[in-house]
Amino acid sequence: MSEKDVHIHDENCNHDHDHEHEEVVILTDDEGNEREFIIVETMPVGEQNYAILVPADGEDEDGFIMRIEADEEGDYLVDIEEEDEWNRVVAAYEKLSE
Repeated sequence: MSEKDVHIHDENCNHDHDHEHEEVVILTDDEGNEREFIIVETMPVGEQNYAILVPADGEDEDGFIMRIEADEEGDYLVDIEEEDEWNRVVAAYEKLSE
């Protein structure tokens, strides 16, 4: 899933969603399939922030982590591709989970 395939829902979006309790994002996979995810937690690791996501439909048991980036249009999510970065984020997540 690429950074341009993410739409972050918030109180300012033009969709009819309940934003009181959870932040929902729509991710598009490489085949063009859209799927909603809930950001259950954000966490800082060094100077960077990361989002922990779980499927909104509850079909998959595992969630995943993506890096939060920002530009003039707002926040967006990016896959973590570097092994060193991934290892730092997983270590921080495990510490957070203790």
